[in-house]
Amino acid sequence: MINSLPNVLTMSRIAVIPVLVALFFIGEAEGWMGFANWTACILFAGAGATDWLDGHLARSRKQTSEVGRFLDPVADKLLVAAVLLMLAGLGTISGYHLLPAAVILCREILVSGLREYLAEVRVGVPVSRLAKWKTSLQMIAIGFLIVGEAGPAAVPVIGLGLAGLWVAAVLTLITGYDYMRAGLRHISDVPAPGRPGPRPGPTGKSAAPFDAGKGASPTG
Repeated sequence: MINSLPNVLTMSRIAVIPVLVALFFIGEAEGWMGFANWTACILFAGAGATDWLDGHLARSRKQTSEVGRFLDPVADKLLVAAVLLMLAGLGTISGYHLLPAAVILCREILVSGLREYLAEVRVGVPVSRLAKWKTSLQMIAIGFLIVGEAGPAAVPVIGLGLAGLWVAAVLTLITGYDYMRAGLRHISDVPAPGRPGPRPGPTGKSAAPFDAGKGASPTG
């Protein structure tokens, strides 16, 4: 099902990354900043919209797949990481404002590793409502930063983007702690090699590990 519409939308978020990177460099050329920045912002917003759309279509069309479960969080993190690195490299994010960007990137790596480990023991990590708000605010803030100096002179576009990035970083720390607390609780229940596994249930079968995230999107 790799060619299903939800998976195509997910892969489009990865495909747009080199285009965004090229637009960042084009924007550095004299006279091209307005076109490049606004085009990059529109593409980034479109890619962010597919994050909701692919999950909605997969559920409504019953086209969920293991490929989609793998690609969806990977595409999100690659997109955000690439744009944040470009913004930092070109100086839009600089100085102590690099701290929230670093917090966001480190949290994404931490949660990805946690999900990968828990997937091996068939335990899902649920996505909280706060994590969804964090993701939305993070995408809006990055959109402001992409527009940057190409925005209206009367609006502090970069300032608003940086402020949003700081708030997103605070929410990132809170949701990251929640994920770690939930994840470590399940990790502590996983038997070490050579130790007996779960006790048999009432029917004589081993009790399946609790899937805390069944039916939830991996985004967040």
